[in-house]
Amino acid sequence: MNDRLMILPAQDKTKIRLVRIPPDFQDQEVFRHVTGLIAQVEEENADHTWEDVLAMLEDRGFEPVEFQLGPSLD
Repeated sequence: MNDRLMILPAQDKTKIRLVRIPPDFQDQEVFRHVTGLIAQVEEENADHTWEDVLAMLEDRGFEPVEFQLGPSLD
């Protein structure tokens, strides 16, 4: 079984995150769903952190994935 992953980009490269997508999400809905969850965290707490976003994602079955960011290709 292949894991489906989503990169959560950030302008600050140290804040880029990678999460494993739960199997019950369709490809076409996962982007919109995660965008909505992040917006909800931002609305509830203007001083939110990655841990706040992660807690919301984990409640919906997403899992954080450790990764090594490689050198830029451009």
